[in-house]
Amino acid sequence: MRNVITIARKELQAYFASPIAYVVIGFFALLYGYFFYTMLWYFERQSMQVQPGGGMAMNLNQMLIGPVFMNVSIVVLFVMPMITMRSYAEEKRSGTMELLLTSPLTDLQIILGKFFGAYALYAVMLLVTLLHMGVLFYYGDPEWKPVATGYLGLLLMGGCFISAGLLISSTTKNQIVAGMVTFAVFLLLWVISWIGQSFGPTGQAVVSHLAIPEHLDDFARGIIDTKHLVYYLSFIVFGLFLTARSVDSERWRG
Repeated sequence: MRNVITIARKELQAYFASPIAYVVIGFFALLYGYFFYTMLWYFERQSMQVQPGGGMAMNLNQMLIGPVFMNVSIVVLFVMPMITMRSYAEEKRSGTMELLLTSPLTDLQIILGKFFGAYALYAVMLLVTLLHMGVLFYYGDPEWKPVATGYLGLLLMGGCFISAGLLISSTTKNQIVAGMVTFAVFLLLWVISWIGQSFGPTGQAVVSHLAIPEHLDDFARGIIDTKHLVYYLSFIVFGLFLTARSVDSERWRG
């Protein structure tokens, strides 16, 4: 476990040693702030129409927090490739991949270290949003459980994106290629439910189950369903497993 933490710390320091972390966090905070302000403005307008005296008669979680979480998931779709594209591609480009593979570390330790390093940066991104939520709790009276489950859903969804991004990054030495392919795969997992509409009821149900946003909606509404947990955790484990196989093949080719 110590080796995993060491690699994760090294990965996190590498992110902040380059402009990547600051660009990603800044871009994420800017878009999140825009979505939050827009939804807050819309909620205020709607509440004033429902209750002219300015009271909060509408459900704050359903009208504001839930939609904000869904909008955040769209922003994550765009920023995650920038986080994962360098994980292995940069190691291959700089020639440090051979040193990493010949070090006294197992493939699992390397993969988990890189995974948790990227996950830590993603957690920092989500921490930025707590400022807005703090203001909302200070001036409003939202339910805390949907907020907690919403963040849990975002963390699990981010883990899926990171595991898939690590897999793609391990197959190329070009960061741009890794980023573009990762975004294409993420986008496919996002819109696959739309594609499934032409497969009939049974096919649509199966394809929709593979769509990542379909599993986030219940979390944003304060519902923790076992099938969603199983989906996200299975996705993460399977992605890391395929990454391990990819790294292992790189070791044999080396």
